[in-house]
Amino acid sequence: MKNKVVIIGCGNVGMSYAYALLNQRTYVNELVLIDLNHEKTVGEAMDLNHGLAFAPSNLITRAGTYDDCKDAKIVVIAAGANQEVGETRMDLIHKNNKIFKSIIESVNKSGFDGIYIIATNPVDVMTYITWKHSGFDTNKVIGSGTTLDTARLRYEVANKININPKNVHAYVIGEHGDSEFVPWSNANIGIQNIRDFLTDDELDEICTNVRDAAYEIIEKKGNTSYGIGMSLVRITNAILGDENLVLTVSSYSKGDDVFVGGPTVVNKNGADRRIFVKLTDDEQNKLQNSIDILKNAIDSITE
Repeated sequence: MKNKVVIIGCGNVGMSYAYALLNQRTYVNELVLIDLNHEKTVGEAMDLNHGLAFAPSNLITRAGTYDDCKDAKIVVIAAGANQEVGETRMDLIHKNNKIFKSIIESVNKSGFDGIYIIATNPVDVMTYITWKHSGFDTNKVIGSGTTLDTARLRYEVANKININPKNVHAYVIGEHGDSEFVPWSNANIGIQNIRDFLTDDELDEICTNVRDAAYEIIEKKGNTSYGIGMSLVRITNAILGDENLVLTVSSYSKGDDVFVGGPTVVNKNGADRRIFVKLTDDEQNKLQNSIDILKNAIDSITE
C-alpha cells in the first residue's frame, strides 16, 4: 500500500517533520516536497535520501508539484509567514490567509481526497480557513493544535518530579496560543492526582513555562521546529495506522463553530471524534475565553 504524504512549505517546520519521519518508524513510504523554491526541495530530497542506509524504514523522498497531491493520503501544510520576535501567532492571520487560499485551491484542483494536517500559525484559525476553502468534511481537516504544548507540559512535569513523561497524563487545551490552559482537575501521574506531587504555585509556574516556551525559543534561536516536527509525525502515524489515539489536535467543535485544541480520537478517518472533558467552572471559563478569541480572529478575516 502506498502511503504518500505531501509537505507544502519546506522551511524549518516542514523539513524538521520530514527529517523526523525519516528517523522514526512510520507508515509513510513516499514523501513529496513542495515549495516555491523548487531547487531547494530537490536538494532537501537528495540530502534526506542519502541517509536511507541508516534509517529504520525505506522512505523515499522527492521534490514534486501540486499534481502529486492527487493520490496522497495526507497533505501537510507548513507554509506561511514566520513568527518573528515580538509577534504573537495571531499577528500572522492576514498574511497567511492569502497564502492558504492559493495553496488549497491548487491542492483541491489536483483531485486530492485525503486528510489535511495544518501546522502553520495561528494553527486553529488556519485549520478553520483550510476547512472553509477546501469544502472538506470537518474530520478530514486537522490542526496540530496543542499537541506540542501537551508534550512541553509533560516534559516540564516529568522534569520536576523525576518521572517518565509517558506517565504524565495531562493535557493543554484551547487555542495554541496565549489563551491555552491546563485543566489540572483532569491531570494525573499514573492514576494519582497531580496535586499530590506539586503545589499550586508549581503548577502555575509550569503553565507559564509551557505557554511562553515558543517565545523563548524564537528569541534564542529564531524559530521552533524540532518539537512540532515530531508532533506532526505522531499525528501522521495515528492516521495511517488507524490507531484511535487520543491527541490534542485542533479539531472541529460543532457547537462553537471553531477548530480548537482538545482531546480527539485520531484514526484513518482523521479527527474521528472529540472526547468530552469535565471541567471546573474556572476551567470552563478559560476554554470559553479561548474559543471567543478564536471566533473574533476568524471574524476579523477579510477575503
